[in-house]
Amino acid sequence: MLKIGVSPCFMYPDVDRIVFGRKSLAYVEQDMARYLSRPGVWPILIPDLPEAELTGIVEELDGLVLQGGTDLAPETYGESPIGRWKGDPIRDRVELAILSKAMERAIPVFGICRGFQLMNAYFGGTLYQDLDTQDATSIKHRDADAYDQVNHEIEIVAGTWFADLNQGEALRRVNSVHHQAVKTLGEDLEVWATSAEDGLIEAFGWKGAPAGKVMGVQWHPEFFHNSQVPLMDAERLYSAWLDHVSQDSKISSSSK
Repeated sequence: MLKIGVSPCFMYPDVDRIVFGRKSLAYVEQDMARYLSRPGVWPILIPDLPEAELTGIVEELDGLVLQGGTDLAPETYGESPIGRWKGDPIRDRVELAILSKAMERAIPVFGICRGFQLMNAYFGGTLYQDLDTQDATSIKHRDADAYDQVNHEIEIVAGTWFADLNQGEALRRVNSVHHQAVKTLGEDLEVWATSAEDGLIEAFGWKGAPAGKVMGVQWHPEFFHNSQVPLMDAERLYSAWLDHVSQDSKISSSSK
């Protein structure tokens, strides 16, 4: 059984919440859980734990998925807030610690939406805190009402692993549920895809590992099943990443 760690989303104490109102909640979004689950693959939520305990958990994982959710705190990538977008510094701290330990172990990492942005910050990049406020886009990348029905075309960078993976794939459309985006690309990250209409970075891979082993996408493949229009194949990318997980797990098992 492949054990895929999933970084936590948090809900903090809220006395107006009927259930566990005075407690912090750590959770994985249900579509994400279903997307990651398949025969022989076990997604495991990673809680906020002291470093010593966290180290032991990460050592047992075969791969790590950084899921979507709230904004990153601007301070995480060396900026001050420009408006009301303060982000979640607590979650940033937890996820960066998990990501750092995963990188130390050299296990496969897959960042999705916020996870993609967190990876960019981890590698020294920065974000647009709000695309509209900073005039960074000509299209709408997020709408609270339409939510996962917002979508757009992407352009795939020729000569990349991602281009080879999607060779023969006619669709180049993904969903869009974000108001922040990569501004300055992190060190040793290779751009795989951009938004066709405004050039924002939509996918990248880390050059320090075999192509496809450490990667991120700005879109939400776990929501593709709900789209009212055809989108790219959501399974192809995840399956290719799982190939790395499986290969590394076999190597690790044989060396024990």
